[in-house]
Amino acid sequence: MFKFRKAKEEEPTAPGQVRIKKKSRVPGVMITQFVEELPEGMSTPDFTRKPIAITIQEGKTVVFRAVSVGNPTPEVTWTRNNGEIDEERFKITYDKSSGEHQLQISDVSSEEADTYKCFAKNEYGKAVVTAALNVIEVGYKKNKAMQQSRTAIRETAEDFKKALKNKIDMEAKEDTKPEIDDKFWDLLMSADKKDYESICAQHGVTDFRGMLKKLKEKKIERENEQERVVERLCNLKPIEMRDDGGAEFEMEMALKDPTSKIFLYKDGVMIPFDADAEVKHGLKQIGKKFVFSINGVDPEDAGLYQVEVDGVKIFSTDFKLPNVDFLVKIEDVKAEEREDAVFECLLSQPLKKITWKGKNVPLEQGEKFDILVSEDMLIHTLVVKDCMPLDKGIYAAVAGMASCNAWLVVEVDTNPETRGKKKARKTTRAGGGNPELLRLAQEQQLKLQKETDELVAKVRAEQEAAAAAAAIAAAEKAEAEAKARAEAEARAKAKAEAKAKAKAKAKEDAKSKEKSGVKEKKAKKKAKEGEGKVVEEEDIDEEEETDEEESEATDEENDGSTGTEEGEGKDKAPKKGKRAENEAPEGEEEAPVKGKKKRVKKGPLVPETVVEVGVYFTSGLSDVTAIIGTDAELVCRLSNEECDGVWYKEGKEITATDDICIVKDQTYRKLIIKNCKEEDAGKYRCEADGRKTEAVLKVEDPPRLNADDVEEFKKPIEIKSGKDAVFKMTFIGRQPMKVQWYHEGEELVEDTNIKIEKSSEHTRLVLTKCKRKCSGEIKIKIKNECGTTEAITHLVVLDKPTPPLGPVDIIESSSTCIDFKWRVPKDNGGCPITNYILERQQIGRNSRKKLGKIGPEPKYRDADVDHGRKYCYHIRAETDYDVSDMMETDDIQAGTKAFPGQPSVPKIVSAFKDCINLAWTAPTNTGGTNILGYNVEKRKNGSNLWSFVNPLDEPIKEKQYAVKDVVEGIEYEFRVSAINISGSGEPSPPSEFVFARDPKKPPGKVIDLKVTHSTYSTLSLGWTKPTEEEGVQDESKGYFVELRPNEDPEWGRCNSSAIIMNSYTIMGLKSMAMYWVRVLATNEGGDGEPQELDNYIIAMPPPVKPHFTDRKIKNFMVLQAGNSARINFNFQACPIPTIKWLKDGHPVPKHVGVDNTETSSQMTIPATERYDTGIYTILVKNLVGQDSSSIEIRVTDDPKPPGPVDVEENVPGTVTVSWTPSPDEKKDDRLHYMITKRDSVKRTWQTLADRLFNNKYTAINIMPGRQYHFRVYARNDMGLSEPSESPKWEVKVKKETFSLTLPASKDCCFETPPSFSVPLKMHNSPERYECYMSCAVTGNPRPHVTWYRNNISLNTNTNYYITNTCGVCSMMILKVGPKDSGNYTVVAESPLGRVECSTKLVVKD
Repeated sequence: MFKFRKAKEEEPTAPGQVRIKKKSRVPGVMITQFVEELPEGMSTPDFTRKPIAITIQEGKTVVFRAVSVGNPTPEVTWTRNNGEIDEERFKITYDKSSGEHQLQISDVSSEEADTYKCFAKNEYGKAVVTAALNVIEVGYKKNKAMQQSRTAIRETAEDFKKALKNKIDMEAKEDTKPEIDDKFWDLLMSADKKDYESICAQHGVTDFRGMLKKLKEKKIERENEQERVVERLCNLKPIEMRDDGGAEFEMEMALKDPTSKIFLYKDGVMIPFDADAEVKHGLKQIGKKFVFSINGVDPEDAGLYQVEVDGVKIFSTDFKLPNVDFLVKIEDVKAEEREDAVFECLLSQPLKKITWKGKNVPLEQGEKFDILVSEDMLIHTLVVKDCMPLDKGIYAAVAGMASCNAWLVVEVDTNPETRGKKKARKTTRAGGGNPELLRLAQEQQLKLQKETDELVAKVRAEQEAAAAAAAIAAAEKAEAEAKARAEAEARAKAKAEAKAKAKAKAKEDAKSKEKSGVKEKKAKKKAKEGEGKVVEEEDIDEEEETDEEESEATDEENDGSTGTEEGEGKDKAPKKGKRAENEAPEGEEEAPVKGKKKRVKKGPLVPETVVEVGVYFTSGLSDVTAIIGTDAELVCRLSNEECDGVWYKEGKEITATDDICIVKDQTYRKLIIKNCKEEDAGKYRCEADGRKTEAVLKVEDPPRLNADDVEEFKKPIEIKSGKDAVFKMTFIGRQPMKVQWYHEGEELVEDTNIKIEKSSEHTRLVLTKCKRKCSGEIKIKIKNECGTTEAITHLVVLDKPTPPLGPVDIIESSSTCIDFKWRVPKDNGGCPITNYILERQQIGRNSRKKLGKIGPEPKYRDADVDHGRKYCYHIRAETDYDVSDMMETDDIQAGTKAFPGQPSVPKIVSAFKDCINLAWTAPTNTGGTNILGYNVEKRKNGSNLWSFVNPLDEPIKEKQYAVKDVVEGIEYEFRVSAINISGSGEPSPPSEFVFARDPKKPPGKVIDLKVTHSTYSTLSLGWTKPTEEEGVQDESKGYFVELRPNEDPEWGRCNSSAIIMNSYTIMGLKSMAMYWVRVLATNEGGDGEPQELDNYIIAMPPPVKPHFTDRKIKNFMVLQAGNSARINFNFQACPIPTIKWLKDGHPVPKHVGVDNTETSSQMTIPATERYDTGIYTILVKNLVGQDSSSIEIRVTDDPKPPGPVDVEENVPGTVTVSWTPSPDEKKDDRLHYMITKRDSVKRTWQTLADRLFNNKYTAINIMPGRQYHFRVYARNDMGLSEPSESPKWEVKVKKETFSLTLPASKDCCFETPPSFSVPLKMHNSPERYECYMSCAVTGNPRPHVTWYRNNISLNTNTNYYITNTCGVCSMMILKVGPKDSGNYTVVAESPLGRVECSTKLVVKD
């Protein structure tokens, strides 16, 4: 009996259920709904995040992730097309916090390459999604011996059965390609070509040629769909992170319908966005540019974002975020000038590179910054080299969404000795070097290692549990087999007893011996038929199409000799087993064969084994960069100390040599390459127990300098001014190398005094005729592709010092000595100051006295002086090299008198006709002694003579005085001088003029106070001076204007001093504010009463009704679509009006910009479209009134040509021309048509009609027999379109045959003899003039013409110009002479005759 495999059936539908197919918003997800209507609040399962296709190298770990939704919560399961989800190889997890289901496959191999399905199912439906896994094989997998020697994982029974199954089904199995989800194509259609490779690798696509072909087809389909809603789409930029923690992507898109709705989807789920507010998802439109932004990015924001317009996909972009955080953030660093600063941080996860920013600008590796990463990729370091004050600021480290920042503070060197000079580079570093950071990094690495070990232990525990379960199952199976064996033995025993009874009965009945023998044979035959039954069990998994077969059999027993038959069964078992393997089809049972024994199957084909995880790498190799000549070390770590590692370079095994050391240090495996050479560079691999890890060794040869040469180079070089300086340096490194010399930070180039010599290993700098300014830092920088090195030295050019600096500071100047000091020279010439040389000259004498050398201190005390004498000193600075020029001091007096300073300006306290009272304050400089008194002087107005008021020997003790020596009515001014022990000092500035008269009365109120002009910030006043009444109010001498805001009770003066004009303008008022104003007059008697305005004043111009000031205001404008529109209106209005723009009576759209000022308003449309056509009205309104003005804007474009043109004749002599309307006819109400005609006779285009607003025209005067062509143009305000031409039109005419009988013609002869139709004429010509002779000759055939003078032929004479044109014979003589006189003859000859004509030429003197 045979069993056949059942065909795969669809999942049965329960009674009352339906199967409704639904489409998910996420591409590639298929949903099946089980009910016709969903209850309220319930939903079918769906995937918001689906697993993606993966292409990965074998030995890695694969993780499929999926997030499902639905109410009630669906149950998620995983399956694969070709095989089962084995718990030993596959791990299924669920994260409650993120709602993520995961299918993990560790140490993936080619056997796991398959299409995986994820099912989400609840009572209302199910959802299914697929993802393909492609595995790239590496190494020598075909060598089974090597694989068995280096791996601890053996094939299980299930693997063996799978191999048998695959071998049998090899022909029937189809090679199906993994499915590619729609997300892959969406990303490709929106990505640049340079990103195709990474996207294909991410989704496991290897057929690039097929991919490009299908992508082209999908792009055409997508463009056809997009043409329905979009006119133009360009400048697509994928999503990127911003500096403020947000993300954005943008594109330029011109919509056909501005009212089209735009939708944003994330992983197929529509998300809301706002065009104005700063919400989570925002849209900003600038013209045709659309910018989608995500504010405050969270990990949940990762996913596929898609933009749709009216249901058509426009743009797709994938957003991914690294999950990393800062365990130790960067800290503030305080560095000194020209010192290096170091920032360090520690990450929670290894990361090859993070973003460093300085002052919000991304930083890159270079001469200014070093960006370093530790081997474990946890510690990241930023080194700011050669810190300068400009480097001060905030520095930040950004890793994914996480960031941290810190300050860099640069302390400026305040040393006065180095002020103005460039500081030397310091070798110290500020910040960094935190040992705690290394400890935390080690702990974090151990933590990550522990998590990995826990994961491996968990896998082992699961495998051990599975093995225990398998052992229990095997024990239960063995027990069942033992029970079956006992039952078989019982049956055999019963048969033996029956047989014994039969034999006994045969002995008793001898007569029936033959009959009993026959019965015995029948019993044996029956026993044989009951033996060798084999029970086979087959389980078929219909859904996954995989089969597993297990066979069980009972022990075979024979009726007669059991032992003999069992031995025969053993001998035949291998043969039977081989036949079952090679011939029996799967799922079939083999019937027993007569005369042969069945094979007895005991237990499974392969014994059950426990799968254990072998040796694996806990830490892989990392890329290493080594400098040539140094040692390089590659390190990895294994999970087992006993396992050995095998090292390979570029696929070739490496063994230990003198230069290569292979070290085994507990779990660490090291490869040490000593004294690296360039040929040591390459890819290295370490293999251990079937696992492998790779890394690349780069051997770099940066520029290097000899240490002794560098030490010698660093020694400063001292030379004298005018001499040459030579610097040289040898180096080694990889060519090519760039050598640069710097002086004080500026690169040196070849010049008159600069020579640079370069070779492959040597460079020399020669500075000729050095001057003092050449001193400074000399730096050499050598760099190649591997790095940079530099060395610094100093050049000191010796020269004479500059003169000492003045002026001198006088420490003491008395009658016995002069003590003073000065400043050191600005430049000491490269040598320290050893002495100062002084000379002294007494003022009034020509001789100088040498004071000699006084030492290096810049000060001198001269005790050899005469009291009251003035001296001048000459000072020179001396060094070991030379003596400076002279510095001359000012005159210094021995025993100088110190006079007091000036008192303050005298103040007029009061004035009368016989007395004026003064007051003043003492001088700030008393001359070092007490003030003994004051002298007061007076002067009349108009006089130059000052006279003392008090006697000189009686100084005024007080700081006030009453001057009584005055004459009434005279105007005076006064000044005061202070007196101390040295004498009288400088007088004070004079006081103001004052009259000697009794005090005046204050003036009265101003008259006729009024406002003359006002603006928003100024107010102009005018008034008349107050009247004068003797004894009551005197004449005013000035005016004060006071102002008070309405909310302030205090008055404030606008002018600090009195004004004499009768008008004043107040400045700086607040627009539209309310003020109170008053004016008061003043004179010597004081201030008069103030005069206020009757009412408050508002800071504004006089009220003006709004009106437009433009002379010519446009009322119509035509624009081409895409151009900008700008409309400006100028107006006058007060107060400031409110301005409102309307389009067709409604407020203007948001994309229309309006800019308003006090006197104008401008409306701007950045890029006009057809829908901007309309009447735009500006409304200007204030408290006084309002005014408005309108302009019609028509936005159009070059018209599109009409459709096909048809010509039809309805009436003879006329044709009707009709055409399909232009596509722009509905958009432009001013579009019309023009028709032109051309016929085969005139062949020029003539205009038949213009300004046609219909699609038909009848042309008249159509002549039969002529071919006509018609052209139809569309015309609007922008011009004409391309023509649409009609087919050729012709009314053919049937022509009658015309016959003509001509009489017989006679032959004619046209030959004629030569003759002169015009003869020659007589000629009289002055000497040396031109002479022209001509005649006309006829004849057929054409006669030959010859000219003669006095019977001599002239045809060959070059002095005569002879021509014969169409029978007109001419001859010209350029300069006639006496020899040209004579008879001239023309002879014409032909076969029919000869004629001649003569004339005479007379030459006059």
